[in-house]
Amino acid sequence: MKKEQIRAVLDRVLTWPPERQEEAARVLTEMEAQDRADLQLSDEQVAEVERRLAEPDPKFLTLEEVRIRFMHRRA
Repeated sequence: MKKEQIRAVLDRVLTWPPERQEEAARVLTEMEAQDRADLQLSDEQVAEVERRLAEPDPKFLTLEEVRIRFMHRRA
């Protein structure tokens, strides 16, 4: 996106109702905070998250199932 396009979007935001402007400001502020975060996902990690989110029937383990798996690994 070119700077002119971004400016046009930001100018339109100023015409929105105040509550929508606040929401837009909050989202942009959160994006800035994410850029300053010490922890970042690698491209591989992002791909894994996207794969898991796209999985149609994810398998969630119960606490008991997790305990059983850990117990078998220790044996």
